[in-house]
Amino acid sequence: MVDPKSITTYADAQELFERLLKLDYHPVAIKFFKSAEEAAKYPAEKRAAAKLTFCQFTAATRMANYVLKGTNDNILCENCLTSFGYTAPSDEEAKGHFKYVADMELAKQVLATKPRLPLGELKVFMTAPLAKTPVDPDVVMFVCNPLQAYHILNDFIGAFKVHPLQFNHTVNSAVCGGAVWSYLNHKPNMSTMCSGSYTSGKTEKGEVNVFIPGDQILDVARQLAYRTEVSDGASFPYTGTEWPGLDVCKKCPMVRFKDAQ
Repeated sequence: MVDPKSITTYADAQELFERLLKLDYHPVAIKFFKSAEEAAKYPAEKRAAAKLTFCQFTAATRMANYVLKGTNDNILCENCLTSFGYTAPSDEEAKGHFKYVADMELAKQVLATKPRLPLGELKVFMTAPLAKTPVDPDVVMFVCNPLQAYHILNDFIGAFKVHPLQFNHTVNSAVCGGAVWSYLNHKPNMSTMCSGSYTSGKTEKGEVNVFIPGDQILDVARQLAYRTEVSDGASFPYTGTEWPGLDVCKKCPMVRFKDAQ
């Protein structure tokens, strides 16, 4: 068991999330720098050799353990450029949303109502594994399966006594827009993959994106540790095992049906 009070660093939190929730990837710390001078204080480990989507930045961080920085010059995805406030919404970009709603006026409305950083505010962004982040993150992103998402969000509820939680679904922009919404509203968020995060960002069909405000992530980790101590396990069945299902027989007699007549 882990004493919740002993979780004092982002590295502590990452180790706990990965061990108790069996995460497949590192949590990604996202930082939005409004000053290029401030961003320059924190070096990246790698640099993008070509333009990428923001999904690919986060994929490289969570899968390859890279600390990365980027600007509008590094971003390939128009959706991200708009979500990050690097460009204003345009009719040309709205055309890319037509295929999802089959209505051009609605496509324009969809684009106009997405969460966006103020135009021109963001200078540099950083993605880093939570354990390696050199700066306090604005948002921490998990790519995980629905059961893992369930526990992360329940632990947020336990830590901050907020219930229920509500999330922001948009056409496209699952990762860039999902992170921006969490940042602007200072609330947790969860999104399905979008077509871009599936193809470019390597989000699998059975995975979702979960976002936690950066200044709340340590308390979520402490709640996970506390709940595990109290319940003798991190998973919801409370059987004392590290993952649900060990005590369930393949031919369990409790799940059965009879003829209706």
